[in-house]
Parts: sequence; C-alpha cells; structure tokens
Amino acid sequence: MFNDYWRTTFTFQVTPRLTGSFRYSHIYSYDRSFDLQYQIADEGQYRPAIAVGLRDFLGTGLYSSEYIVATKTVNPNVRVSGGLGWGRLGSLNGFTNPLGVFDEGFEVRTSDRARTGGTVRTGLFFRGDAALFGGVEWRINDEWTALAEYSSDVYAIEEARAGFDRQSPLNFGVKWQPNSTYQLGAYYLYGTDIGVSATIIIDPKNSNFPSGLEATPMPVGVRAEGLAAAASWDTPQAQSTGVGTLGEVMATDGFRLIGAEVTGNTIRVRYENTTYRAEAQGLGRVARMLTQVAPTNVDTFILEPTQRGIALSAVTLSRDDLESLENAPNAAALSYERAIFGDAAGAAPAIGWDDPTPAFLWGISPYLEVSLFDGDNPARADLGLEASFQYEIQPNLVLAGAYRQRLVGSRDEIGSISPSTLPPIRREALKYGAESGGGIENLTLAWYGRPGPDLYSRVSVGYLERMFGGVSAELLWKPVDSPLALGAEVNYAIQRDFDLGFGFQDYDIVTGHVSAYYDFDNGFQAQLDVGRYLAGDLGATFRLDREFDNGWKVGAYFTLTDVPFDDFGEGSFDKGIVFEIPTDWVLGRPTRDTTSTRLSSLERDGGARLRVDGRLYEIVQDGHQGNMGDQWGRYWR
Repeated sequence: MFNDYWRTTFTFQVTPRLTGSFRYSHIYSYDRSFDLQYQIADEGQYRPAIAVGLRDFLGTGLYSSEYIVATKTVNPNVRVSGGLGWGRLGSLNGFTNPLGVFDEGFEVRTSDRARTGGTVRTGLFFRGDAALFGGVEWRINDEWTALAEYSSDVYAIEEARAGFDRQSPLNFGVKWQPNSTYQLGAYYLYGTDIGVSATIIIDPKNSNFPSGLEATPMPVGVRAEGLAAAASWDTPQAQSTGVGTLGEVMATDGFRLIGAEVTGNTIRVRYENTTYRAEAQGLGRVARMLTQVAPTNVDTFILEPTQRGIALSAVTLSRDDLESLENAPNAAALSYERAIFGDAAGAAPAIGWDDPTPAFLWGISPYLEVSLFDGDNPARADLGLEASFQYEIQPNLVLAGAYRQRLVGSRDEIGSISPSTLPPIRREALKYGAESGGGIENLTLAWYGRPGPDLYSRVSVGYLERMFGGVSAELLWKPVDSPLALGAEVNYAIQRDFDLGFGFQDYDIVTGHVSAYYDFDNGFQAQLDVGRYLAGDLGATFRLDREFDNGWKVGAYFTLTDVPFDDFGEGSFDKGIVFEIPTDWVLGRPTRDTTSTRLSSLERDGGARLRVDGRLYEIVQDGHQGNMGDQWGRYWR
C-alpha cells in the first residue's frame, strides 16, 4: 500500500506450474480481479525459468496486462528477472509488438476497461505495444533480501484519478522473512512514495503438528500370541455380550457402533466415525479394535462406515493381512491392494448397541462473521454468540438449528445495494439481521436414506438458510468404486423476513438442478450443476476443486445463466474462489470440523443457489474408494 492506494491479494499454487490470484484493491474505488500464471520451463544450468501470465483477465480491466518473464539464479545470493509485458506492462517506453510479425492485429489493443467486469477479453491478450521490465534480488543473509526493479507500467489510471505522481520507473525495497510463515517489506516507489507490505505464507503440506496429537491406535491382536478374545460368538447371549464390549471399546476412541453380527467366519460392523477427518484412518483403527475383540474363529472383517445415519461403503479386510502387515514395509500400499470395496445398501447388522451418546446436544459459542466487497466498505464484521442444538431422533433423522445474537460489529450498516432487474435474492444479504441484531440462522429437519444399491437420498424441511426456508429433496447415484456420480435436487424456497424470525416475505420459487461429479487423479474434483436458480434464471455452474491428502481444499467456480451481463450488473456473472481448512491441521488433535470460506466477486441475484447444509455428495464421497485411496496413508495411524 502507498498513498491512498492499497491492494490485498490471495494467491494459491493450484498445480506445481499453475498459480492463481484473487486481488482486492482500492484506487479511486474498490475493485476485484483475477490473475493466472503458468510456468512453461524450469530453471536449468544455462536456461532460466520461464513463465507466462495474465493479469486482471476477468475483472474490470484496471490491471489488464499480459507478460512473459524469465528468471535465472546467478549465484546462491543473486537472482535476476526480465520480461516482456503488454497492456499496462507495455505502457512505459513501449515499442511495436513483436508478435505483429505473425499477425498485424497484434499491434492494436482496444480499450482495456470492461463496464461491468467479468468478461474474459481474449481479443486483448498480448496485443498492443510491448515493453521490457526487469528486476534483481540480492539475498543479504538468511532473513534479509534487497530488491531493485524497473517497471514498465506508466500508472496512467492512478495518476489521473487517484493523484498518484510517478517520477521514475525504478523501485527499491527490502524484505524481511525470519521464518516460513510471514514476510514484511518496505519500498521506495516510483521516486515519490514509501510503501509497505505484509505477506502471510501458508503451506498446506506443512502443519505445526506433522505427526498429530491423536492417541496411539490399539495394537493389532495376533491370535497365535494368546489373544484374550472369545473363541466364538456361537450363542445369541455371547454375541450380544461381544457386541457390547466392542461398542465400549470403540467409544473410547471416538466411534459410535451402530451394530455388528457374526456369520460363519465373518464379522460385519456398521459404525460412525465422529472423530477422524479421514475415513481411512477411522477404518484402520476400527479394524485394529476388531483384532482384539472379535472371536478368534473370525477371519474376515466387513466394515461399514456411516455418516448422517447412512452406510457409505462396505470394506472387506482379511484378519490375516492385519496380523502380518502391521509392521511390514510399505504396509499401507499392501493393505489397500488387498482391501475390497463394495456397496453397503441394506439393513444394519442384526445386533445393535445401546449407544449412550445423548440424543439431544446443545451448546453456546462465540462467532465471527465477515462480509467482504461491499461498495461502501471493503469489510464488515460481527462478533456475537451462537446457540445451537441437535436432536437425533434416529441416526438418519435429525432436527437441528442455530440462533445468533450480535454483540458488536458493523454489519448493521446496510451499505450500497446495486440496482438489478432481477428479484432481490443475494444483493440484499446485509439486510438480514441488520436491525434485529440476530435471529434464527437455520432450523431444519433432515432425513437421509438408502433407497437402493448405489443410491442415496436426502429431504430437508424448515428454515434452510439465513435467507430462505422451504423444502429440499435430493437423490444421488454414486457407486463406491466409480469416479462418476450423478444427482438431482428439487427445492421449494420461500424468502424469509429480514428480522430472521419465523416470518416470510412474498416471494417463493421452485428451483432444481441435475448434477454430475467426477473425481480425477491428484485430488481434483469437478462438478457441473444445470438447472433453475433462485431468481428464476436458467443456466449452469461449473466448479473445480483440488483436495489435498491432509484435508485442505481449494477451488473455483463460475455460473452462467440466461441473465444478460448488463442485467446481472457488476461482475457480469457469479464466480469465486472457495477454500476449506481442516481443523485438525490447525490444532493437531483429531476432529472432523473444518472452516470454509468463499471469496466471491460480490453477492448478486443471478446464478444464486439455495445454501442447504448436508448435500449428499459432500457426505458420501469421503467413504468411497476414491477418497479412501487418497487418504490410505493414514490407515495405520
């Protein structure tokens, strides 16, 4: 930041070569933009690293530019960069575009600005005058680095509208990075200004607790070494006693036993993992417990993890494999190769367990809610208390709700609400709870089922989210071993009153979508939703996520509907970045909780979808072979 100009950038390395950025800045008004950079070549003995990038290719065009840059390490302490820029990066000492030798059209660049933003202006890419830029970094010691830069940006917009006075293309600075977590910088910029920067660096692959703080798993009980388990559960009384013992043992490590039964030399156990984020880790721990508790004549374990009362899969394990592989080299890979994944549709095991977990749970906790990108204020926040409850009528039939009360904050200020020709769906989001200071966040009755093999169902009714109540029904087809899933959802939604009480406004609509999900390799998951949205518009949403083995998830989405860009308003269409951070990565202790955030360009009406908790694919995928395979490294933990 310098003068009255500041910017905040969220950057994430999507793949080893592709980097994406979301920028929020203030020049004479607030602006949002997206960048992409792709590394074409790695640095070699003589060859520099080469990258190509697009700046503000999906925003209003304030920073619109493209570049190709080369970076070479001269010695362990000095690194130099040089490149060729277009757009803003070609505005100082520019020359005729060298790409004009291929097509004279590259020599002309029309206006960079987009009135509503959100339009990919491919007709501008690498067009117009080009200019050279460059820089050098000198590492003074392990913590301090000096920088010098020649900028090819003339800063015409800042000079014309923000009073910025650029006197020189040269910039100088120092940055201090005492560790791998943060970085501070100070700069002398353009011969006139002093700037400062702060950068927080988060590496999802590294945690403060790389080994975790969970309790040591139960050791595998080897039958030939005097295991104390019963020889068999050959009577109903013995089987009932054995299931009770198993339930008590599982409860000590955060598992709820739904039921178990022995048939011949096979034991089938249905359970809920309430503690461990990775279902593969939960599966491994339950299998170890069974080696200690199951009768010695049992050779095969069929484990059926559940969530929301529905069985997700049936994983068949050999007891001999558990006994022989526990301390073997490459034990995780060998165990996964021998595991058999199947569907778990059907009734629970015959013998249930009287779970002592209370059916009614409640709590009061503080909350912090942040609203970003309002036209009058870049950030608003509320701090208050949230009271929540959950009543489990059956494992798959749950009544839950939450009530919030603001104690302090600025979300009672409505701010600017951009005009629209569409019904007011999301652009009036700040009105909800603004005057009342709080209210019912949600109050729903949700029922989950397994109507058939590979099929999952959900029906939710009540106050489904802050802005809408109604009924939502969903059906999902997802074979356990398939990367493909198909779903359908239909909703009847009624807009709620702004005071977040029990009342409704005079707006209701039927919406629905058909969805396709695909699980690619390397943690990439794609989702396509096609249907009708809350404003009555028709269209499709595409989302691509990358989920890492440690639970981090980062993705992006965009929605295109039959609403013209001008009618949609600023931003042209709905789009954004989403990321999810697992709580166990932060705290080190096992928990299934996560914190998710969505950075959308702004809240508008077009492309708005009902925000229903507990959609099926989010629940089911963790217990299927694809995600289990990705997490199988935690099987023995």
